[in-house]
Amino acid sequence: MKKIIYIVCFLGLFTTCEDVIDVDLNTTEPKLVIEASINYFKNTLGNNQTVKLTLSAPFFDDAIPPATGATVQISDPFGNIFNFIETDNTGIYLTDTFIPVIGETYQLEITYNSELYTATETLTSVVPIDYVEQNNEGGFSGEDIELKAYYTDPIGIENYYFFEFISDIPVVPTLNVYDDTFTDGNEIFGFYTEEDLESGDVVTIRNYGSSSQFYDFMFILLQQGSDSSGGPFETQPATIRGNCINTTNPDNFPYGYFRLSEVDELVYTVE
Repeated sequence: MKKIIYIVCFLGLFTTCEDVIDVDLNTTEPKLVIEASINYFKNTLGNNQTVKLTLSAPFFDDAIPPATGATVQISDPFGNIFNFIETDNTGIYLTDTFIPVIGETYQLEITYNSELYTATETLTSVVPIDYVEQNNEGGFSGEDIELKAYYTDPIGIENYYFFEFISDIPVVPTLNVYDDTFTDGNEIFGFYTEEDLESGDVVTIRNYGSSSQFYDFMFILLQQGSDSSGGPFETQPATIRGNCINTTNPDNFPYGYFRLSEVDELVYTVE
């Protein structure tokens, strides 16, 4: 694939130049990307769930192609099979019959292009968010708004947490993962700040129960995508694989993850 990038540079105050650089990037056959996030929100039935399937695309492509025509199902230990039906050739597969049971193990099966993809994961519980603390003097400038969403970690139990902060400011949500290795049984918090956050903004805060395997997956993924990772053109240390495998053709492994989480959500209005 060849992509043309225009680089504009300024020389002094009045002189400009424009160079055209042809960037040749390696291309590979698209891989299946599995976004199978089963979210069981507290105080809901949890029956409506979604699995999203897409295909990997070249770095500079604006469009993400959907993976259409797949067969998607999740089964539980009690013999129930939940079929996910695609809507309008979008690669989005839905069910309204899912039965969430905390602590039970579920199996995902996806058939796409005559190949079978599978994954197994346990539905993990989560403690509620107790309260949100706001600090109006945060950041390097001392003028940024910071939010801390506090929760109480259960004592004597190994726990992992996946936090999502959603507001209208950034293009993508802010994601963080936490474990209780050094905070077992204590009151701890998920942290969020945005430079342009101001009074009246609404922030949706979600705390997801996480398995240790998903924690490791997200920790590495977030580290590679952070500002200190070297940027998009830096060679990444490794391809991050989730818990989904291609049982028909292991070399054609998928990207993505099969996760099942209990979720506590709190909608906070910045003061």
